Amino acid sequence: MAATVWLGLTSLGIVHTAISLVALAAGALALVRYKEISWRTGLGRLYVWTTVLTCLTGFGIFQHGGFGRPHVLGIVTLLALAIGFQAGRGRLFGRFARHAELAAYSATFMFHWIPTFTETLTRLPLGAPLLASPDAPELKAITGVLLVLYAVGLTLQIRRLRGGTAPLSPPGPVRAGS
Repeated sequence: MAATVWLGLTSLGIVHTAISLVALAAGALALVRYKEISWRTGLGRLYVWTTVLTCLTGFGIFQHGGFGRPHVLGIVTLLALAIGFQAGRGRLFGRFARHAELAAYSATFMFHWIPTFTETLTRLPLGAPLLASPDAPELKAITGVLLVLYAVGLTLQIRRLRGGTAPLSPPGPVRAGS
């Protein structure tokens, strides 16, 4: 097992955290610039790949005992990424493919924030973290707020899509390498 080196993180935990921060930044920039996360943009592809790497590195982290909720969230995130990718190619969900793509990728962005808040609030400040454990009731409230923000954001994205103001190009097929 890797040695604990910084903030109680293992070497794998540090790599995992660094990758996840890149994913969060790419997702946030994509949302600001394009009003959505999509494989059609460089930021979207960077977001997807770093989110995949975040999930894969997260599977090797067992800070709170064996396989647990964070690992389940990683699996759900990978499934949502796959759905978003396939929906973006226009092969799933028929005329609702773009809606499914928006919902799936936006959900993965929200999923990133759950462990971000959990790990930050249960580790910082050093020696006296704001929350005692990942089961703190405040984290349930934060997750509820994240769900509301997701619903509001998705509603705005779908309205924009229906209004024809979506800046991204057509919902036609996208090649995996493009």
